Amino acid sequence: MVENANITAYMKSKGFDDYETFYKWSLEHRDEYWDDQAKELHWFEPWQKTFEWTTKPFFKWFVGGKTNIVYNCLDRHMDTPVRNKVAFHWEGDNGETRSMTYEQLYVETNRLAKGLQNLGLKKGDRVAIYMPAILEQIIAVLAVARLGAVHTVVFGGFAANALRDRIIDAQARLVITADGNHRGGKLIQLKNITDEAVAETPTIEKVVVFNREGLDVSMKEGRDIYWHDLLADIPADTVVPCEQMDSEDLLYILYTSGSTGKPKGVVHVHGGYAVGAYATTKFVFDIKDNDIFWCTADVGWVTGHSYIIYGPLMTGVTSVLFEGTPAYPNPDRWWSVAERFKVTILYTSPTGIRGLMRFGEEWPAKHDLSHLRLLGSVGEPINPEAWMWYRHNIGRDELPIMDTWWQTETGSIMISPTIIQPLKPGSATRPLPTIEADVVDKNSHSVGLGKGGFLIIRHPWPSQMRTIYNDPARYQTYWETLPDVYFAGDAATIDKQGFIRVQGRVDDVIKVSGHRLGSMEIESSLVSHPAVAEVAAIGKPDELKGEHVKVFVILKNGFEPSDELAKELKLHVRTTVGALAVPEELEFTPSLPKTRSGKIMRRVIRAVSWVSRSVIPVHWTPEHKTYPYHCVPDYKNRSRQNLVCSCFYSRGHIHLVTM
Repeated sequence: MVENANITAYMKSKGFDDYETFYKWSLEHRDEYWDDQAKELHWFEPWQKTFEWTTKPFFKWFVGGKTNIVYNCLDRHMDTPVRNKVAFHWEGDNGETRSMTYEQLYVETNRLAKGLQNLGLKKGDRVAIYMPAILEQIIAVLAVARLGAVHTVVFGGFAANALRDRIIDAQARLVITADGNHRGGKLIQLKNITDEAVAETPTIEKVVVFNREGLDVSMKEGRDIYWHDLLADIPADTVVPCEQMDSEDLLYILYTSGSTGKPKGVVHVHGGYAVGAYATTKFVFDIKDNDIFWCTADVGWVTGHSYIIYGPLMTGVTSVLFEGTPAYPNPDRWWSVAERFKVTILYTSPTGIRGLMRFGEEWPAKHDLSHLRLLGSVGEPINPEAWMWYRHNIGRDELPIMDTWWQTETGSIMISPTIIQPLKPGSATRPLPTIEADVVDKNSHSVGLGKGGFLIIRHPWPSQMRTIYNDPARYQTYWETLPDVYFAGDAATIDKQGFIRVQGRVDDVIKVSGHRLGSMEIESSLVSHPAVAEVAAIGKPDELKGEHVKVFVILKNGFEPSDELAKELKLHVRTTVGALAVPEELEFTPSLPKTRSGKIMRRVIRAVSWVSRSVIPVHWTPEHKTYPYHCVPDYKNRSRQNLVCSCFYSRGHIHLVTM
């Protein structure tokens, strides 16, 4: 596997046999490395300059180059055998399946692009895409980008207010949605939510509705049009040429949470983003012609953009797209999908793994997973216990796990092993080529091996965000919080091997009596106990210690909450981490708020844990200072289609907001 690795072939082409020497070369020959990757893609016009950084912190890559990421995903494959290859195997929540070749995807993308053109969509227009994980969601993304318009995909679990706010910030002209869909057996009324959002978004001119469920939904005359009606008179041989985009032209805006509460519209562009997503897909996952690649994320998150759509399609690999949830209707749903489509590469989240661990080893054991050859982890640091379970039960104690660290803002993977490097449970190991990552103090000075500090990157890379949409000053804080470096917002350590261990967000680091404790370290300790499935650790204000530790614990099946078990778990932390880390408060809970990509939202937990039980949910009003935090959908109250997704501070109290 090592000898045939994609990264090995590239290293040898440059005259290197070991990764360490090659990595050092890449730091000194950054432009050459990225030129090599970019030359594997199609450019309508070549670039004149690889990198330009004249006005810090703003920069450009592949200056003067003309391309379109969709041409690299589809058009360039039409004269190769990839044309007849399956692009996506899809499985719905209800078990229905469907496959689509690259040629079929090309045809449907062109048809939709023509339909959107007929509605007046043009280069630079913004389009909100609010759809379930179906093939038409992929087609919508590609059709918008093909025209040179800018997509902003909104996760289908968000409520109307969240969709509305993103549409308003992006000033979108058009929404593409569906009538509804089932997820985990529950019906989600997407069109109804869209109608509620669009009622307060004056920029929206058209709403395109894909008929996923055959629901009887309201269609506003002159504004709403069904997908099938839009495409009814557009023949299969229609070709809409890809808009030739400058390398730095906008590709998409993706909204992510920020410390101020207002979602940030992270901007990515056609050229550099394409090169970064392509290279990392090729090297981190070692993509081969016969691979079946499954990234379990949602397209509504950056992982879905980079490693469901763009990265895999540019490499010409076959992917899996799944509409459902890991444990519906049974806890082996993921393993069933992996077996059915003979998945060879599985890229998923630590939360997904921990959530399935609680059901026991017998569920994956029911399925033939022998075709798997490589595993991946994304979304948050994976604790060693989950890493070992993943490797033992899914990886047969032999498969490499690519524990990847990156962000919405980075666009593609920054720190990760490749299959030619040693692995370490709980560590993302080493930066990828040209990525100059370090752990520093508040003055941007390296803290050295074995010490904790702030995770930073010293030089831009092609797939990095270019700005925050309509808020460049907010973008600049990434480069100004610590002097002259990109501050990722995470705490980390570098061990004696030079391996990076990400501890979590800086605001997830708990400071007890002057000592910094990573929430992940405490959580990993508790998850290693046989009774514990998942944990969230937070810091709470403490007059004496500054902060004390509180943990929320989900137990595995077969274990019941008790005072005795709570004492046992606290003792377990004392013996595995130390006395300072022992939780002063331990609360058993059936669930935790998470994003779809698997991150536990500790800020939500902190806010809610400080709320008095006498404070009732209230509606947002403009005079309040707001701190929104998005949570998972309230599926128990489907009639209201609500999310308990915000908190705000007013008159000395934190209030929950029902949206």
